[in-house]
Amino acid sequence: MIAMHLPTLILRAAAALVIATGLAACGTNVPLNQPPSPSLPPVPPAPPIAPVPPPPKPQALFGPPASGATIARFDGNKSKGMDIAGELGDPILASRDGRVVIVSNALKAYGTMIIVKHDETYITAYANIDKALVKENDVVRQGQKIAEMGKSGTDRVKLHFEIRKQGVAVDPEPYLSGKLR
Repeated sequence: MIAMHLPTLILRAAAALVIATGLAACGTNVPLNQPPSPSLPPVPPAPPIAPVPPPPKPQALFGPPASGATIARFDGNKSKGMDIAGELGDPILASRDGRVVIVSNALKAYGTMIIVKHDETYITAYANIDKALVKENDVVRQGQKIAEMGKSGTDRVKLHFEIRKQGVAVDPEPYLSGKLR
């Protein structure tokens, strides 16, 4: 019977030897009669952590093209943009840096219109203007006066403003507010 349990006894003895060796290796080699080392001075408490400021509000990719009230909103069908009220001659501003690609009155419903290409993704259109102050191929900067408000192609003074992303009309309001980029 002892012969059957001999391998188990050998394993237990080997494990005990390994544990004893490990414990001895963890010792500190400090003689028992040596006084304990002096205590270290207390560590002052850490200063309170300053609250993390909220992330900055995303800056709008497009600036407002006019200062008037919105009188018609994007619906994707009848209105491919938004209409902004104003007075005859009010300034119309470039919504973003870009290059003027069209100044035309070829589309009757849009009256006199300016189209600015901003990059390979976005263009903006400014319609129903009274007087264009830029010409095709002009480089414009965001906030630059590019036209004066009028009522060409419509029955009242207003600006019809569109943003097109890869050729498709999108709702301008989230782009003007910074919610979309």
